[in-house]
Amino acid sequence: MQTKADICILAIESSCDDTSAAICVNGKVLANISADQKIHSEYGGVVPELASRAHTANIVPVVDQALKSSGKSLEDISAISFTRGPGLMGSLLVGAGFAKGMSQALNVPIIDVHHMKAHVMAHFIEEPKPKFPFLCLTVSGGHTQIVQVNDYNEMEVLGTTLDDAAGEAFDKTAKMLGLPYPGGPLIDQYAKDGNPKAFSFNEPNIAELNFSFSGLKTSVLYFLRDQGKLNPNFIQENLNDICASVQNTIVKILLKKLKKASDLTGIKEIAIAGGVSANKGLRNTLQEFAEKENWKVYIPDFQYCTDNAGMVAVSGYYKYLKGEFAAIDIPILARWPMNE
Repeated sequence: MQTKADICILAIESSCDDTSAAICVNGKVLANISADQKIHSEYGGVVPELASRAHTANIVPVVDQALKSSGKSLEDISAISFTRGPGLMGSLLVGAGFAKGMSQALNVPIIDVHHMKAHVMAHFIEEPKPKFPFLCLTVSGGHTQIVQVNDYNEMEVLGTTLDDAAGEAFDKTAKMLGLPYPGGPLIDQYAKDGNPKAFSFNEPNIAELNFSFSGLKTSVLYFLRDQGKLNPNFIQENLNDICASVQNTIVKILLKKLKKASDLTGIKEIAIAGGVSANKGLRNTLQEFAEKENWKVYIPDFQYCTDNAGMVAVSGYYKYLKGEFAAIDIPILARWPMNE
């Protein structure tokens, strides 16, 4: 039974190609429902116009299912949080427009949420939860960052990618190998049966705590081209080893910078977030680092790694506690640096 003191957040996530809704009461996620979009696999990547159309079709059923699964009704809603950005403009507009319309119909406030900060906040959905301050490596198809988290709403980016993200490197490599979209999870799958030291690829020498993955993609492209000239069946015959070697290189780049950040800050509370944090190779290697470096490691449940409304709900809850509500005419931001 819900009381007037309960804070019930309805959350909407629509930054890319997953339509998601969640219900969170007093910081506890009761339902986290998502609808993906299979159509993009035909095109080898997300088509923005098709994504926004699918969000329009999916959002009402997803919200309805979240309410039913949580046992809550519209009358229970205290506020509506939504992803303001960054993301695809058309996709963000669908989620934001729905949230704003619903807030006016229910006469409840709206709360704007930063997509990448929400990924970090996924660590506060379930136990164990990290202690402040902690470092969070956020890795996805569009972002790769090391974030120092000092409080629920206070985060500082210590390092970021200067060009491509780690998730994009996985997906583009998969495309070179002829694997269907999204290819990142498939590389992880094939890598399990491969030799991570079978082949070597260039690792960029980037200053400070920043990343770069464009050179790695080029290295993989030229390697496959040259080997293909010698043996037309090279990819088919060596698929597992190629995937394992590429994955090993990306993971080494990520964790080398994370270790450097830990050494510089003295912080040993370490977390990972974002879609690539579901990668088993990254998870396993992070645990190995944890034993060597005496880190305490936090990894979200798989459902909270990819884009989901549960993380938006928890972010909204902590902003609600501070009274950080948004104006009804607040604009969405396709680009929104985390430090702003």
